Amino acid sequence: MKKMVLVTPGQEGMIAIAAALAMTATGFATAWAEKVIGAASVGALAEKPELFGRVLPLVVIPETIVVFGLVIAFLLVGLV
Repeated sequence: MKKMVLVTPGQEGMIAIAAALAMTATGFATAWAEKVIGAASVGALAEKPELFGRVLPLVVIPETIVVFGLVIAFLLVGLV
C-alpha cells in the first residue's frame, strides 16, 4: 500500500524550489568535477595517448551526479 504524503496548500512552491535547487546543485557539481577531471585527463592523454581507455571512464563518471539530481527532482515533484 502506497503511503500518502499530505502537501498543504502553499507548499507546492517550496517543493518546486527544492527540485530546482537539486538540479542546480548537481549541475554545478558535475561541471566542477568535469573541469577538474577533464583538465587532468587531457594532460595525461597529451603525454600518453594509450591511456585513453583508462581515462574515458573517469570522465564519464561525474555525469551520474546529474542523473541522481534528476531522480531526486522527479521524486520531489511527484509529491505535489
